[in-house]
Amino acid sequence: MNEVMDVLMKRKSVRAYEDRPISAEVRDAILQATLRAPTAGNMMLYSIVDVTDQQVKDRLAVSCDNQPFIARAPMVWLFVADYQRWYDYFLASGVEAMCAQKDMSMRKPAEGDLFLACCDALIAAQNAVIAAEAFGVGSCYIGDIMEQYEVHRELFDLPQYAFPICLLVFGYPTQQQKDRELTSRFDEKFIVFENRYHRLEAQEFGEMFAEREGLRAKGRNADGSANVGQATYLRKFNADFTQEMTRSVQLMLQEWLK
Repeated sequence: MNEVMDVLMKRKSVRAYEDRPISAEVRDAILQATLRAPTAGNMMLYSIVDVTDQQVKDRLAVSCDNQPFIARAPMVWLFVADYQRWYDYFLASGVEAMCAQKDMSMRKPAEGDLFLACCDALIAAQNAVIAAEAFGVGSCYIGDIMEQYEVHRELFDLPQYAFPICLLVFGYPTQQQKDRELTSRFDEKFIVFENRYHRLEAQEFGEMFAEREGLRAKGRNADGSANVGQATYLRKFNADFTQEMTRSVQLMLQEWLK
């Protein structure tokens, strides 16, 4: 197996870090790899906020669903789906006047533009994750940054067409984190289909979740759920943080589409 494949296959989320800074040289190398990520039309529809203020990290540890390890991470990057930069450039380039001359309305960023910017930002974030892993630096995605939109918009002074799509925290993993086993993934036959989508049936779900049901049986099921599906619904899909994320994203969409 070559080195790139080895990095990809061994990568895991890291939430506990050594008390060790990430050098400027390593940070810059990770950043340069991040900026080489594939991007729609070479527009780079994202911005990165390098969070170095400890007070801001402390606030994020609370606002992102109370996860203290965020505050302890040596490096924290916020990835923003960003169409504000291009829209401002359009205005600065006289696009509004050009549209008037052509008897056409100048449109504003819409839903499709948001989704494209989210794709750009997440692709860049994954480049950062893999580049960091190559230097022995662990990382963890924090999707909870999509919650508390009002708080994060104010905290980072985000304009209308800039949405915080993901937070990444980085640090050198502790020995316990290094020794931790990789989590399993679903078999590819449940994920990869040829030519058209395949909707799974009950028997296939039974096979797909057999391993997780076995692990669940060894644990405690204090929530009263009868299987992984019920447990995941309660713990993830219908949890308070998920409902807050939905509210927050709906508010962001309203702002984007004003």
